[in-house]
Formats: sequence, C-alpha cells, structure tokens
Amino acid sequence: MKAVVIEQFGDPEVLSLREVAKPTPKNDEVLIKILKTSVNFADIKARRGKKKGKLPIVLGLDAVGIVEQVGEQVTDLKVGERVIAFPKNGSYAEYALAGSTLTFRIPDSLDLSAAAASPIVSFLSYHLLKNVARIQPGEDVLIHSGSGGVGTVAIQLAKYFGAKKVFSTVGDLKKKDFVLEAGADDVFLYEQFDEKINDRTNNQGVDIILDSVAGNITRQSINCLKRFGRLVQYGNSSGEPGVIKTNDVHSSCRSILGFSLGTTRKEKPELLKEIANNVIDLINSGQIIPRIGAEFDLESIKQAHQLMESRTHTGKIVINVSTHVQ
Repeated sequence: MKAVVIEQFGDPEVLSLREVAKPTPKNDEVLIKILKTSVNFADIKARRGKKKGKLPIVLGLDAVGIVEQVGEQVTDLKVGERVIAFPKNGSYAEYALAGSTLTFRIPDSLDLSAAAASPIVSFLSYHLLKNVARIQPGEDVLIHSGSGGVGTVAIQLAKYFGAKKVFSTVGDLKKKDFVLEAGADDVFLYEQFDEKINDRTNNQGVDIILDSVAGNITRQSINCLKRFGRLVQYGNSSGEPGVIKTNDVHSSCRSILGFSLGTTRKEKPELLKEIANNVIDLINSGQIIPRIGAEFDLESIKQAHQLMESRTHTGKIVINVSTHVQ
C-alpha cells in the first residue's frame, strides 16, 4: 500500500510517498481502507520533531474510511461499514489500523469531506464546551483562532448550546468575514483583544475562553475572563507557555482548565464514545457544518503542509486518499 513516511524531522520536503507493507489487525483492531484524512497542527509539530516520535513515522491523527477487516474480538463493527477513526499508526496512508474503541460508525448519508473534517475538531470542540467548560445558555464565549478547524466548529457549537455572544480572535482581519459567517458575533485581532471584549461586555468579561495559543494570549485572556468564568487551555500554537498568577483566580472564583484529546484517546478512549454519537448526529443533521478550506490528494501532502504552516488558510485541510466508495 502507499503511505506518506518521514525518516527524518524537518520541513515538508521530508514527507515521502512510498510503498509499505499493509498492516494486519490484532484481536481488538480494525483495518480501515482510508478514503479521506485531514491535516492537523499536531502533524506539523510531529514532522518538525517537537513531539519526539520514533522514526520512521506515518503522520495523521484521524480518518474516514471503510472497514476492510476486523480482529477476532471485534463484534460491534462489520466489514464494509463507513467509519470515523483515530488510527494507531498514522492516517496518511491507503490503509490504517485503529482500535475498535476509537472507531465510530457513520451513516451513509454523511458527506465524506464533512466527515473527514470532523474527528479532531468536532470531538474536541464538543468536549471542551459541553464537558470541560460546562457551558450554560446565556453565557458569553471567547474562542481564539476562530478561523481554523476547531475555531469554526466551536463557534457553531457555542451557539447551538445557547451562548448569548460568541467572540473570536484572528491573526489577520482578512479572515474576519469567514469567522462571522461561522456564527461569531464579533471578531478581533490579537492585539488588545482583552480591552475590546471588556468594552463590549460592560467590563464584565466573558464566561468561557477556549485558548489553544498560550503565551501572552493566555495572559491577556485572564484580563477579560468574568468572575466564576472558565478558561480552557488545550494547546500552545504560539510555542510559549502561558503564565497565570494564583491571585488572578482564587478571589475571583475563576477556573483554569486543561484538556488534551490526544491524552484522552490514549488513556480514556471510552470517553469519546458518547461524544462521537452526539457529534456525528449533529453533523449529519446539519447542526454543525465543518468548514473546509482546501482539499489535496495524498500525492500533494507537501503542499497541504505548506498551506497549514503559512497560517493563511481558513477552515480544515482535507486529504483525499482513495476514490473508491462503497
């Protein structure tokens, strides 16, 4: 089978499409013929060597495909079914293995590109808002990096859960209209966003902040977080730590919460089952519309990574692996 393999860390040129052995599922695993996958920022970090993976590596965190073969202990999935999955050893390939607990059946009516744009961003956004931040109707929400895959889905879900106002930040105002179309009420550049949000909220701030940037953005976020508010930290795309002072939280009853979908997949995969059922229903019914910024063939994976790193894209970057659909 064909797979994109890296044998050294570096720029997109280290991505090499080649023939590798087709894997065989163990007792609790599923072999999936991959139709589509997506590019996530974690793939960029892994390619650069910042996640300390063991070479050679096949990148890719999520996939949409068809069950090709199941292990002897797998009883809830059948050959031929369409699925969303989080593969064990990368999804930039024609076939991949996934544990049965991290493979989720999807209806035939679900658009494959929408499905491919969904696993990381939709599962993550749903859990951040519903289970970590515990969003309540009428609350105000700030979502950083609103033009990306997570940002656009989180904006839609915040509205679905009854948020009163949803604010967002972007690095370039050229992306503002895209974020507004996703459902945001107002969009700001990162510079002095805290002051602007306080102006919009009568100096009360927002109830929930989703922060994947860290660094100084976390510091500024505290300045516009309401009393009893919740800041959820789930990434550090800035590459810098966000410093929080304890006296910024205890007297104001504000909470700083952390979450990693990667850690959850590894250590508590059972938590994703309920999330998967809810998210797949929301996408299939049109309550969530994943925003796709670009689609590439597997042979063009270098260009897909270059686009991700340029930070000029909006929405999700989808990779088409196979045109064979049952």
